[in-house]
Amino acid sequence: QLQLVESGGGLVQPGGSLRLSCATPGFSSDYAAIGWFRQAPGKEREGISCIGKGDGSTFYVDSVKGRFTITRDTAKNTVYLQMNRLKPEDTAVYYCAADVSIIRGCVFMRGEYDIWGQGTEVTVSS
Repeated sequence: QLQLVESGGGLVQPGGSLRLSCATPGFSSDYAAIGWFRQAPGKEREGISCIGKGDGSTFYVDSVKGRFTITRDTAKNTVYLQMNRLKPEDTAVYYCAADVSIIRGCVFMRGEYDIWGQGTEVTVSS
C-alpha cells in the first residue's frame, strides 16, 4: 500500500525556520510528483510547492517564493520542505501528496494527487 509519512511540524516564532519531511515508504519518490499543500483554519487547502516527476522541476506559490525550498533525496525516498522566515500567516496543517499518474513535472491542482499524508501542524507564533 502506497503511503506518505510527514514529520517536522511544530511551534516556531516568527522569523524562524522548520523543515518538513515527506517520506514515501514502499515507492520511490522519483516515480511521482510530490506536492506540499496547507490548510489554515477556516480556509481552503492550497498548494504551495511541488517537485516534478521525471524532471525535478520546482514550483512555488507567490506567498512562499523565496522563503520555502522543496528538495528531493532519492536515496532516502524523502521530499523536504525547508521553510525559512516563517510568518504567522504560515500557520496551517501541512500535507504532502503524490501524483503518480502525471507523466512529467507537477501541478498544484488538488484533484491530480492520488495519495495524501496525514498532515503535520505548523504554528508560527510568539
